[in-house]
Amino acid sequence: MALGTGANARFQALKEVQTRSPRKIDPPRDEDGKRLPVSEYFGVNTFGLRQMKDRLPRDVYSKIRQTMENGSKLDGEIANTVAHAIKEWALTKGATHFCHWFQPQTGNTAEKHDAFLTFDDEGQAIEKFSGSQLIQSEPDASSFPSGGMRTTFEARGYTAWDPSSPVFLMESTNGKTLCIPSVFISYHGDSLDEKTALLRSMDAISKKAVELLTMTGLEGVNRVVPTLGAEQE
Repeated sequence: MALGTGANARFQALKEVQTRSPRKIDPPRDEDGKRLPVSEYFGVNTFGLRQMKDRLPRDVYSKIRQTMENGSKLDGEIANTVAHAIKEWALTKGATHFCHWFQPQTGNTAEKHDAFLTFDDEGQAIEKFSGSQLIQSEPDASSFPSGGMRTTFEARGYTAWDPSSPVFLMESTNGKTLCIPSVFISYHGDSLDEKTALLRSMDAISKKAVELLTMTGLEGVNRVVPTLGAEQE
């Protein structure tokens, strides 16, 4: 139904909602057909802290958690271990591909897809996912707007994993893809997406907030995380 403008559009939208057929949702069930509690499947397609704690060595889990919570630099020495754990988890869920998932300045999301499949020295097919593949990728930046900061032939861009957002699986009719939330920056570190500016703003607010709290006598605060709730218009 085509909507008009103003109050008319609102009335038409309400009418459409009232006449819409209800969606039937069948929640997950156990082997006996009983509905599972939400806690059993909430975040089942997300590689969060619980999955990290179960699959990573204790020292690696501690380091990656510090990166996530304190914004510290990711230790490159643990990248392969983290990547292996993520790959094994994704394969058990049926994923065949992975992508760096980012928000360019187009109003939409974008992904650069690759397969876990590679070949060993004997030409045998194996599933592989390295730390370097987890941390960084190089999509074609000329396909996305840059705000006029450089010409098209200089349009090299990089996606980099943002550990503060959990890795997740995206399901479609063609299968499952491991999505790695990422920032999108230029060769010189300029922001080419919506997320980099947000993260840098959060970091700037955190630094000033920590300085203010220290001046008021509150010691031991290393980071302040700003949040925005849905109710805050």
